Order: sequence, then C-alpha cells, then structure tokens
Amino acid sequence: MRRVLKVGTAVLSVALVCSGCQSPTDPDDTIGVDDFVEASANPSPANASASTDGKTYRVARNNQPDDILLYDWKTTFSVTVTLNGQSTNKDLDLAFPVDITAVTAKVQQASGGIVTPPTGSDTEHYESVVVSSSGSQFSGANTSNNFTLDVWYDLPSLRKEALITISIGLKDKDGRIFTKTLDVKVAP
Repeated sequence: MRRVLKVGTAVLSVALVCSGCQSPTDPDDTIGVDDFVEASANPSPANASASTDGKTYRVARNNQPDDILLYDWKTTFSVTVTLNGQSTNKDLDLAFPVDITAVTAKVQQASGGIVTPPTGSDTEHYESVVVSSSGSQFSGANTSNNFTLDVWYDLPSLRKEALITISIGLKDKDGRIFTKTLDVKVAP
C-alpha cells in the first residue's frame, strides 16, 4: 500500500509540475477585429455647420408638454471599410462573403478631441442616417465598401466640437458576428 501511495504521489507531483510549465496563449497569436478590418473617415476631422433642414428631436417633460427642438448642428462625412489581407489568415477562419449588418453613431461633446461628459441631467441628442453606400458585402480579402453618413446633433455645451463613434456590425457567411469601431472628430 505504501508503494502505491508513493507512486501515486510521484505521478501527481509530476503532473502538477508539468501543468505549471505550460505557457499561456501568446497575446500576439490572437487576431482582433482591428487586425483585419480597417476603417477611415473623410474628411478627418469632419466639419459641422448649423442644421438648416428642420430636423428635430423631442425632450420629454414631466407634467408639461414635451419640447420639440431643432438640432443645432449637422455633419456629413464618408467612411471606408476594408477587409485587408489578414482576413484570410487561417487562424481567423473567416467565411466569405462578409456582410455589413448595421452602422450606428454615438455623439459625445468634446474639447480638443477629448470627451467632456455633460453634467447633471444634461444629455447629448443625436440622430444619424446612412445616405449612400457602395455596398453592404465583402466578397473577399482586400475589398472595401464606402458609405456616407449624415449626423444631426445638439450638445449641452452648445458647441459644435464633438466625437462621433461609428460602430459597424459585420457578420460572416457562417454567422460569426463582430464589430469595428471608428472615432470621428468634429472640428470646433
């Protein structure tokens, strides 16, 4: 019985030592979205001007009628999204075609490109729409799609300088989904 116990203890000790010898996955081996999806905006920084098309938003009020207000600012810019050569990396196992499933924008007030969150109960109001697109599908590596966005916004600071975060939803043929984000600065 002593011999079995010693052998069992020795095997357990070797197993523990060997398991401690294994190195964790090297972070350089991980492929992130930013490694195979490129995105850029034009112009950069984007320019905004006073909104003149009558686009409005609603502010709900307690025990009072809601306010319907005009957006102060509007900006228009284009975005180019490219699946680069890394998209065919065997470790990624991306199945073509890849579809663009959604494009959303989040506007935050900023100063010098730095987000300056509103204080108190103030909030940013914004709305966006894709007004044109060259397509919504990537057929293979090194292919691109372009789209143009109109973004209307109103900030508590009353200034036009902002940071717009564009989120681009993507889905490959096998149903894998991923998101690419792009920050677009709006000049003061």
